[in-house]
Amino acid sequence: MHIADGILSAPVLAAGFGGTALLAAVTMRKMGHEEIPEVSVMSAVFFVVNLIHIPIGPTSIHFIMNGLVGVILGIRAFPAIMLGVILQALLFGFGGVTVIGVNCVMLGAGALGAYFIWQLRHRFPLGDRLEMIFGGLAGATGVFVSGLILAAALFSTGEEYIATAEYALAAHIPALIIEAIVVGACASFLKKTRPDLLAGQVLQKKME
Repeated sequence: MHIADGILSAPVLAAGFGGTALLAAVTMRKMGHEEIPEVSVMSAVFFVVNLIHIPIGPTSIHFIMNGLVGVILGIRAFPAIMLGVILQALLFGFGGVTVIGVNCVMLGAGALGAYFIWQLRHRFPLGDRLEMIFGGLAGATGVFVSGLILAAALFSTGEEYIATAEYALAAHIPALIIEAIVVGACASFLKKTRPDLLAGQVLQKKME
């Protein structure tokens, strides 16, 4: 779900870099040295998963897993994904240099949206299935929010990209479903084995 160079207009590109700078400043505020290893590991997970492409018709989809990053890192998901996007652009040419800002906002905002949904689990007494259900919702939210930003960026550039945006959104429906299942399973597993790795009250206290 990366946007390539040469498609978006200059104002959209500028808005992308501005949004990335703002989100990075907010989400990296008071980040301690002890958080860097975990952020680095999840950035690597995001980087590797994005290399797996599945062809569908004239396009292809790739798994994003920004929902999983959000579930584990909370708001620190944005700098992790930002680092992954920058490395993808510089090392493999994913998207391109001019669209780094837009791609960071698109994929990073999806992770933040996933974290927001994940945190709502505290309001629902669903027993043992709580983490699986909200992990699944978080995984789907990550793809959905990123898809909406992708569509908005293309729509704002020109009417000729409307059909492309619609097709890209439709093509990522399978990824949305699969990532919901995977993130839900991972959240449930981590709750039983390493609950300290899941974003939640511990991270919130660090930010206070």
